Amino acid sequence: MKIKGLRWWIIGLVCLATIINYIDRSALGIMWPKMSVDLGLTEKDYAWVINIFTVTYAAGKFISGKVYDKVGTKIGFVLSIALWSLASALHFFAKGAASLGIFRGMLGVGEAGNWPGAVKNNAEWFPVQERALAQGIFNAGAGIGSIVAAPTIAELFESYGWKLTFVIIGVLGFLWIIPWLIMNKTSPAAHPWITEMERRHIVKGRHESRQTIDPGPSLSVWKILSYKESWGVIISRFFIEPIWWLFVFWMPIYLFKEYNFNVKEIGYYAWFPYVGAMIGSLAGGWYAQKLIKSKTVDLSRKKTITIGAIIILISIIGAILFANTPIKFVCFVFLVLFGFQFSISNIQTIPSDLLSGKSVGTLAGLCGSIGAVSVIIMNWLIPIITTESYTPAFIILAVLAPLAVLSIVLLIKKIEPIDIE
Repeated sequence: MKIKGLRWWIIGLVCLATIINYIDRSALGIMWPKMSVDLGLTEKDYAWVINIFTVTYAAGKFISGKVYDKVGTKIGFVLSIALWSLASALHFFAKGAASLGIFRGMLGVGEAGNWPGAVKNNAEWFPVQERALAQGIFNAGAGIGSIVAAPTIAELFESYGWKLTFVIIGVLGFLWIIPWLIMNKTSPAAHPWITEMERRHIVKGRHESRQTIDPGPSLSVWKILSYKESWGVIISRFFIEPIWWLFVFWMPIYLFKEYNFNVKEIGYYAWFPYVGAMIGSLAGGWYAQKLIKSKTVDLSRKKTITIGAIIILISIIGAILFANTPIKFVCFVFLVLFGFQFSISNIQTIPSDLLSGKSVGTLAGLCGSIGAVSVIIMNWLIPIITTESYTPAFIILAVLAPLAVLSIVLLIKKIEPIDIE
């Protein structure tokens, strides 16, 4: 049996995993107004709990990157999604900040693997010119998951309460493992269902130095960090990550505090900005793929990343000046998240442009870990700097966008495979 376009089925499953990933992680913020009452917790407790998630998420990015390089994407994804699905279901037993923090920590470790795993998967299954689009499809799962999560979690909460809601969404991940094991039998080079035409398309679309079956040596972390190009993408992720996570973690709390929204009202407003994220993911991948047909990979990536950062900057300024109603606010956040995903699909693809298959997961994991550090800092700052308004937080985000672009432009002279010494 041969399946035409097998690589698109594979990335479709990874996108579905990302949808489930974001349903699981979004549930806490959406249901927090009621959970906080039941568990006797405060906003400071919320900041503490989500930072536990972020710390373990940061560590999980690095650990899972190494694991994926060791065991491959097939088994790596199974390990990741099984752990985070179990962690989600265990929220049923939360009794207070400590137990909730433990379960969120488990969730962070498991969910972290989705990202280095996807970058490595795309390096294996897609030629260079299609990788940003594949990454965009994968990242669209984050937007779709958040779109689906808000009203779905609100409805499940209304019907079953927050405890059973966590169990239900946990089961989804375990169900995903079944089609993944069926479809992703092995690498493209040996997969029995791939057509010869598609196999040649994938191999010929790689950089000329990577068209052999042997993916090259697995580099140590210190070796990877010895290249300034690695630091360019790592630092860029450090600057850009808080832009996304502020809205994932704090937008439900913002709507609760600023407009006195209940869980159901949060659910029916909070989904809309993620439509922008979904569109931005696909648009950024498509635009980069279009540019690569006539421009270099270097120019295509950098131009796409810069356009996204400009959209972020303008939209945040607009939110600060004009977002005086909940509808206006979510519309500006729509544009912010569009710009973020337009850029990030290409930033996340850079490790596969720089390194060979056995090292891509490690660099992607490092990028995610360092990016999570800035999110931890931002989560710690939010309760401190937003006592009067969220404007200081938005100003910080506006500054971070251009810094992310500068990191890549200044430290990566040319986005191309690194000549390993």
